[in-house]
Amino acid sequence: MKNALSLAFCLASLGLFAQAQDKGKPLFNGKNLDGFSIHSGTATYRVEGDCIVGKTAEGSGNSFLVTDKEYGNFELVFEVKVDNALNSGVQIRSHLAPNDGFQPKLGGKLPKDRLYGPQVEISTDGMAGRIYDEARRGKWLDTKEPTGETKGAFKKGDWNRYRILAKGDRVQTWVNGVAIADMTDAEDAKGFIGLQVHGIGKGTGPYEVSWRKLIIRDLDQ
Repeated sequence: MKNALSLAFCLASLGLFAQAQDKGKPLFNGKNLDGFSIHSGTATYRVEGDCIVGKTAEGSGNSFLVTDKEYGNFELVFEVKVDNALNSGVQIRSHLAPNDGFQPKLGGKLPKDRLYGPQVEISTDGMAGRIYDEARRGKWLDTKEPTGETKGAFKKGDWNRYRILAKGDRVQTWVNGVAIADMTDAEDAKGFIGLQVHGIGKGTGPYEVSWRKLIIRDLDQ
């Protein structure tokens, strides 16, 4: 029965991925980083084949490759692979601090250009797919405790399929067909999407994270 359920989840994930590809548009043009800009740190981003590859910069804080466009209600699917020692994520409905000392309503002061807001976790520690409030409240926004199934959804050293559905106050996430987060939060109705390369300590790295097949379906259109 367990194997049958796992197969059903896998088939459902593939179906939803294909549906988003059919109805959505590429977030990344597959050629260059037009439509994006780097904010908050000094990590590097490059196009390699059909992927966007982010590489850590020693001494840098968290860096983000941020869309020029803001999105409100959307479905986003992508595949991601990350070095085991690196924590990463995808920001959704996020915002850029307009000046030094800017203070979001629910957080402390930020430097100019710092990206803040909900982040869908990419990591190998069992927290993949959860939603964290980056550079603001500094806590998990989804409140359901992880289970053995959700902790095991992300595959180390391999490509992982993510699906993010943001509609109204509700945000849901799936990793490889496994439902991870289901949260309701009214703070962020619209904002940028950002691909994170996490900061690293001195004498560590370099590490990389790669994204491909980024497809977005804008539900506001």
